[in-house]
Amino acid sequence: MSSYQRTVYSSGPASFTGSSMVSQRRVGSLSSAPKAHSIKNATISNANILLQIDNSKLAADDFKTKSECCAVCFTAKPLQHNRTTSSCSLSKAPFKTQRLLPGRQMQFMLLFSRQGKLRLQKWYVPLSDTQKKKISREVIQMVLARKPKMCSFLEWRDLKIVYKRYASLYFCCAVEDQENELITLEIIHRYVELLDKYFGSVCELDIIFNFEKAYYILDEFILGGEAQETSKKIVLKAIEQADMLQEEAEAPRSVLEEIGLT
Repeated sequence: MSSYQRTVYSSGPASFTGSSMVSQRRVGSLSSAPKAHSIKNATISNANILLQIDNSKLAADDFKTKSECCAVCFTAKPLQHNRTTSSCSLSKAPFKTQRLLPGRQMQFMLLFSRQGKLRLQKWYVPLSDTQKKKISREVIQMVLARKPKMCSFLEWRDLKIVYKRYASLYFCCAVEDQENELITLEIIHRYVELLDKYFGSVCELDIIFNFEKAYYILDEFILGGEAQETSKKIVLKAIEQADMLQEEAEAPRSVLEEIGLT
């Protein structure tokens, strides 16, 4: 056999084995693709399961905390009306030592103009008139001294002052230091929305000449320093009913109607 034939026959199996190796690599790559896809799907499903477990744990912890708080509220003993907890002693005590009852969010709300004129004030803690004037003057001066681009939250004594300016009026609230400032800011905005809805583009003059309406809207919205109703429709409906009763009471009546003969 010639050398040429030996080279041909010797090269034949080598070429055959090379082509088979290429085909095996292609088959291996094709078979590894479904495996990678299945691994990816399994990883995603496992992550979803872990997320659901974490969410369930958080919900269980939240429910446990709420149940414990409810149990404490129901089993708590009422406060005894003694010398330390009476309203007279609270009004005479220093403001720094006065603390609200647990759960009360707001201590007072002030509405004042850019010139420092107090337009509306609502207090949810018993204080004397002298203390109210002193606190109002101090808070108004502190808020008016701040620049427009500064933060709307500031610490004052052991409280937080949250304020927001609308046109020419400042709406200012004092809450405890552990309360959420953003919720207080949302309460202020909701009160402004109620005033605007009732008066129609409310301005400072509306509150000056109709201050009793502003107080009534505030009492329907906030009670004891806590927001009792967040629905604007329900609050405005209650105010409309009160206005109707007031109109009926102020309507002129004849002598026979006053006697009750008609």
